[in-house]
Amino acid sequence: MGRTAFGNTEIDTALRDAKEAYTARNPQSLARYVDALGAMPGGNTRTVLHYAPFPLAMARAEGCRLWDMDGQEYVDFLGEYTAGIYGHSHPVIRAALDRALDGGISFGASNTTEATFARAICDRFGLERVRLTNSGTEANLLAITAATIFAKRRKVMVFEGGYHGAVLGFAGGGSPVNVPFDYVVAPYNDVETTRALIATHAADLAVVILEPMLGSGGCIAATPAFLRTIREETTRVGAIMILDEVMTSRLAPGGLQSVRGIVPDLTTFGKYIGGGMSFGAFGGRADILDMFDPRRANALPHAGTFNNNVLTMAAGLAGLTQIYTPEAAVALNARGDALRERLNAACRATGAMLQFTGIGSMLAVHTTRRPIATPADAAAGDQRLKELFFFDMLAAGIWLARRGMMTLCLPIGDAECDKLVAAVEAFLASRASLLAAPEAA
Repeated sequence: MGRTAFGNTEIDTALRDAKEAYTARNPQSLARYVDALGAMPGGNTRTVLHYAPFPLAMARAEGCRLWDMDGQEYVDFLGEYTAGIYGHSHPVIRAALDRALDGGISFGASNTTEATFARAICDRFGLERVRLTNSGTEANLLAITAATIFAKRRKVMVFEGGYHGAVLGFAGGGSPVNVPFDYVVAPYNDVETTRALIATHAADLAVVILEPMLGSGGCIAATPAFLRTIREETTRVGAIMILDEVMTSRLAPGGLQSVRGIVPDLTTFGKYIGGGMSFGAFGGRADILDMFDPRRANALPHAGTFNNNVLTMAAGLAGLTQIYTPEAAVALNARGDALRERLNAACRATGAMLQFTGIGSMLAVHTTRRPIATPADAAAGDQRLKELFFFDMLAAGIWLARRGMMTLCLPIGDAECDKLVAAVEAFLASRASLLAAPEAA
């Protein structure tokens, strides 16, 4: 059978067989999908959850495990794309929600928990002020808008492969549904080009926003030099630096910025900080955030019926102060680092065209041997192999993102990490001939 780089017909055959076996194992999920097609376009209301031939439907979850409609069990290594750090139905979170429900849900008023929760967020991440929202998307939209108003400029620098929410996606040239800010798109981890672009647009540049590690873009960490350059150059030209830590704030007690020694003007949050409920926040410098102070005659408006909803306030406060303590953050991310090293050691031992990137409790698989510093490096891998990895992991009882992203939740222990390592080792062995193929130049 002929073989050239990325032209291996064996991969296509293996992938076809894996999908056929997947379909045979999951008749209930298939039936649910067919039924859903009648009510939702593509049977879907969250694009990232769709994949061909049809997505699995989960029926229940507990701890770090999921069961699909056909009764098959999976270890949850997706962790709801970093939001599910507490696992499923954590008893402390559940108790906090029960107490909140007993007191009533929607008051249309301030409540007794929001200020305490806000203070806990400020103290944890070194913020002078914070505003609460319903999602990371909202947090980034409001932070960017506030920065443009504060700076009295319009241009917004973003980075290739970055993702800041449903209407702020910059992979593959940008999403057609992006909000129409005046964007300057720069290459991630390219110090000199970014410095030159900031200088070129200095007079009009309001804000530079970036993730200190690309999350959905493949768990690709920004280099310390890249982050330092952006901090220095934004300060020099009077632009606002926003670090999007919606995902990465879980990677250290004070967020990834605390490890990198970078103090942005604003930071955005979301995901796990809401304790499993819908949540977002943006915070940082008081002089910027105080533009929203309603006591001011010219205050910026900030609406949102559920900004301070009692369920998120209760679950978020319990999670941040009782469960995901600084000590727990250190331990979880050490576990993730150790797991990623075990996985990469297995890949190196076989010489396979496979590697895992990330920091701490976030990791992603890539089907290339080359070093990965940019989304273009990651895209050089054979995407069919990544899809094959996904279906083989499902068959082994490992739940992960179709794009190869994985995150650890607190209930994951040694046994679950061993199960993942064994599944990857089995993949390396069973697909050895495919993973040994030469890469495209």
